[in-house]
Amino acid sequence: MVARTRFDDSECPVARSVDAIGDWWSLLIVRDAFDGSRRFGEFQRSLGVAKNILTARLRALVAGEVLASVPASDGSAYREYVLTPKGEALFPVIVALRQWGEQNFFVPGEPHSELVDRRQGNRLRALEVLSEDGRRLSPDDTVVHKAAPR
Repeated sequence: MVARTRFDDSECPVARSVDAIGDWWSLLIVRDAFDGSRRFGEFQRSLGVAKNILTARLRALVAGEVLASVPASDGSAYREYVLTPKGEALFPVIVALRQWGEQNFFVPGEPHSELVDRRQGNRLRALEVLSEDGRRLSPDDTVVHKAAPR
């Protein structure tokens, strides 16, 4: 088996983020946690993923402090998985992926799930990247300043 390349000491925040999340199953688990899934069986039914893969991803997300394993809220012997503050901070990432998917992978009028404002029932406005002074930015408006060599 080929060893997985690690990026946890990379100077790039994107690389470290990808290293922490790991793969698409992990992002879908986080998505389901935002949708209210808490138990292993709920994640398994929603995703249709093999139990061994789900177990490994849940362990990695707990180890990375994206999820926490807590006693079941109903007092049973089961464990539940809840988003930590670090996990909740992924909300804009999930929204951005959702909006990107809506724009690029569905034809107009094709049905798909929608994320709406719970209070008003309206769709969300498209996410924007803004400068510190509020200007909307495109990729051409930004530059990455590399970290100085250690």
